[in-house]
This record gives sequence, C-alpha cells and structure tokens, in this order.
Amino acid sequence: MLPTASRGRPPSTMRANSIFPHYLRRVIKWQQMDIEYTFWQMLHLCTSPKVVYQHTKYHKQTKNQWARDDPAFIVILSLLLIVATSAYCAAYDKTITHAIFTVISVVLFHFIIIGAILATCCWFLTNTYLREETPNSHAVEQRVEWLYAFDVHCNSFFPVFVALYVIHYFISPLLVAHGILPALLSNLLFMVAASYYHYLNFLGYDVLPFLEKTTFFLYPIGVVIILSALLVLSGFNPTRYILSFYFG
Repeated sequence: MLPTASRGRPPSTMRANSIFPHYLRRVIKWQQMDIEYTFWQMLHLCTSPKVVYQHTKYHKQTKNQWARDDPAFIVILSLLLIVATSAYCAAYDKTITHAIFTVISVVLFHFIIIGAILATCCWFLTNTYLREETPNSHAVEQRVEWLYAFDVHCNSFFPVFVALYVIHYFISPLLVAHGILPALLSNLLFMVAASYYHYLNFLGYDVLPFLEKTTFFLYPIGVVIILSALLVLSGFNPTRYILSFYFG
C-alpha cells in the first residue's frame, strides 16, 4: 500500500511546517546554537562570501534543506543591532524613551519586518519566474524555501550592518559636516553597502542549481550607482538626513 502521509500537501510544505517549530524553540536555547560557526559566517560574508554559500551546499547535502536550522545568526545579529543602535542613541538622542523606541523600531522594523517583506518578494519571484523547467516529469520539483530567502536577506544585511551601523557611527562626526566632500563620502558609503547587499543576494540565489537567470539580482546595483551619482550632484547627504530623521 502506498504511503499517504503527504497526501494533500507537497513535501516542501510539510518540511516547512516541521522546521519552523523546531527553529523557534531553539531561539531561547543558547546551548543549542552554534555561536562559533555563526561568527565564522559573519566574518566570511565580509571577506569571502562565496565560501559561506559553498557551505550552504554542504548543508543541503547533510540536512536536506537549504535554510539554516539554527537561529543563532538572527539572534546574534539582532543583539549586535541593539548594541549599535544604543550607541547611536547615546551619542545623538536626548531622551531615554525615544532611545528605547528607536532601538526597538530598528530591530523589528528595519531588520525583521522589512527583511521578511524583501524575503517574501524574492521567494515569490524565484519560485514563480526563475525556476528551471523540469525536463523529466518524474523528477522531484525543487522550490526556494521561504526560510532560505530570509537567510539570504540576513546574510546580505550583515555587511550593511558593518558599513552603516559600525563604520558609519565612528565617522559620522565627519559625514554630518556641510560641504560636497562629506556628502560624497556619505553617498559612497551607502552606495557600497547597498551594492554589496544586492551582490550577496545574487550569490545566495545563484548557488541554487534549479534557478536560472539569477543575474537579475545584480541589476539593482546599476540603479544604486546612478542614484548615488545624482544625489552627490544634488548635494544630498544621507548621513545628515538619517540622523536628522531619527534624532532631530
């Protein structure tokens, strides 16, 4: 008799339903997180990101899923965001209440909510338009896991964090000055961070063997470069704008 456990639901959906509870349970269990490997990934995302995605292939071979089953990366990056945003608040904020609101909004809105929206858009785009046609009707259909799409966002976001939350913090006293040079340097920093984000996005989806035309994820880099040049010519300083927006 044929097994009926998967009737009515595709295997990918069943795996997702079984992964999420286990994933969420590990969020509050530090002893089950691989902290050392997470910091190794963070370092190599800034220096040699292709090595990180080579290990993603190994993870697929051993765990039969592309997404991480360890929430350590998200937890540690959230804690780093809290520390970095608190440093900004200590330097530029005037009230404790507003500082707490700023920290919460950065972690929940900038990282989690916007990240979930971007991951959902990439997940839908890749599964709808970029998957290769399966020539053999008996071949197993492969799809991008939503959790993997969110992993790709987290990987791409970490170098942005280093550039715009750490390096930017230390040189912000220079970047907030008036003049064309601070505006040029500020736009250059934001341009590099945004371009690297899209490059890592490309690497994350290019490693999946069942996707095609993944160079699509490189196209936004051209838009970022052109937009940055226009902002420099107009004298717009993103550092002054952002600090003014958050801290007045």
